[in-house]
Amino acid sequence: MKAAIVQQPGSMPVYGDFAEPVAHAGEVAVQVTASALSQLARGRASGTHYSAKNNFPFVAGVDGVGRLDDGTRVYFLLPRSPFGAMADRTVVSNGHWLPLPDSLDDVAAAVIANPGMSSWAALTERARLVKGETVLINGATGAAGKLAVRIARHLGAARVIATGRNATVLRTIGADLVVPLGEDEEAFEAALREHFGSGIDVVLDYLWGASARSILIAGAKASPAGIPVRFVQIGAAAGGEIALPAAVLRSSAIKIMGSGLGSVGLQSLITAIDGVFQAAAKAKLTLDYHAVPLAEVAATWGDQGQRIVYLPN
Repeated sequence: MKAAIVQQPGSMPVYGDFAEPVAHAGEVAVQVTASALSQLARGRASGTHYSAKNNFPFVAGVDGVGRLDDGTRVYFLLPRSPFGAMADRTVVSNGHWLPLPDSLDDVAAAVIANPGMSSWAALTERARLVKGETVLINGATGAAGKLAVRIARHLGAARVIATGRNATVLRTIGADLVVPLGEDEEAFEAALREHFGSGIDVVLDYLWGASARSILIAGAKASPAGIPVRFVQIGAAAGGEIALPAAVLRSSAIKIMGSGLGSVGLQSLITAIDGVFQAAAKAKLTLDYHAVPLAEVAATWGDQGQRIVYLPN
């Protein structure tokens, strides 16, 4: 079969022939129809994501949409290594797939599954969002951040505050309040202190780095005494480490937690993705994308300017 194959550490996937998968007991074979290029897929393929297995060669792609042998349309997650989602066929364990609702087409489902799951799981499994609370989304202008604004609203947030570097995009994503990210960390922190003073219950952080540090410091300084802020770390687009003053934790009720593979169980992630699919129409969970043949994987893998979804065959 044809697949996007990672041959060695640090190499980009190339289109070529790979062994046909055979389903074992407790597994299903899937004829793949669409697989989106996510940051998770990139990270696992490059070996930089903490969940990467690095057993070479292997097929890239962590999730996708396809058909079972009986014709059932399904979404699937984490195929059995060395098989991946970016191939003609793959194989996944039972419990790693779910049927797609009729209202959602294959490509749309593949595009929103991973970025939508990131905030849905963070809000329901980690932060335990309560209806009427205020949510701050740090890094809301990316694909996951845009969906996070709509998902937070759908799940009951009364107020959504968004940060991002692209001020033009920031004003179009539907947040109640926006705080542009810039080079002036003091101005950013001052704006955040004002919002924390009015009450922020949950922070979804897609960036880490300097902006996350400013948010944590502002929250420690300005949040009402004894009122916990649940800070959920999801992505690290702005850097993998921060220098955080110890006083931030001693002087506040901030709770820092992560959300992702490992901190959220697989079945909870599957449940979150199903929630995204069921809410897609009502919550308008859509993203712009560019669909390309899988044969073009080498030419498009590094494209950060648009969301890519690969179509086998």
